Amino acid sequence: MGALKKVAKKVAKKKRPSAPLPVRKAAKKAAAKPTSKKVPRAAAKASPAAKKPRTVARKGPASLGRVKVSADARLDLLFQKDYQAREIFDFLKVQTLRELEQHAPSEIIERLTGPMVQTVQRIRKTLALVHRHLAKDEKFAKEFLAEVANR
Repeated sequence: MGALKKVAKKVAKKKRPSAPLPVRKAAKKAAAKPTSKKVPRAAAKASPAAKKPRTVARKGPASLGRVKVSADARLDLLFQKDYQAREIFDFLKVQTLRELEQHAPSEIIERLTGPMVQTVQRIRKTLALVHRHLAKDEKFAKEFLAEVANR
């Protein structure tokens, strides 16, 4: 029982008489207000240290990371399942990544579309000679036939 009395005494010591409620609120408000004046945010932004933008010097172009395939790798092995890509490589007459990397995407597209445009023109002319035309292409057929007739 002696142990219970000691615990009861400790609990009693910890309890303090509570102050009236309005005094507590006033004390909290006073504690919440800072005693020193802070610099307004606008003034802090205007300081010379804040005006200087951080510059990062780049040493070179951004790297793609470690190369996973050598430049001398054969394209037909790298693109085994992509038949259309392999046709383009045959058209460009390239066999390795090193050779392919010498071409810009726009250059490849230009070289591929040129023959296609020429082929479509031949189709239009041949159809016009047999008095036929592609969809919405009757005007070209009439102009081409008139041109052929004037020769």
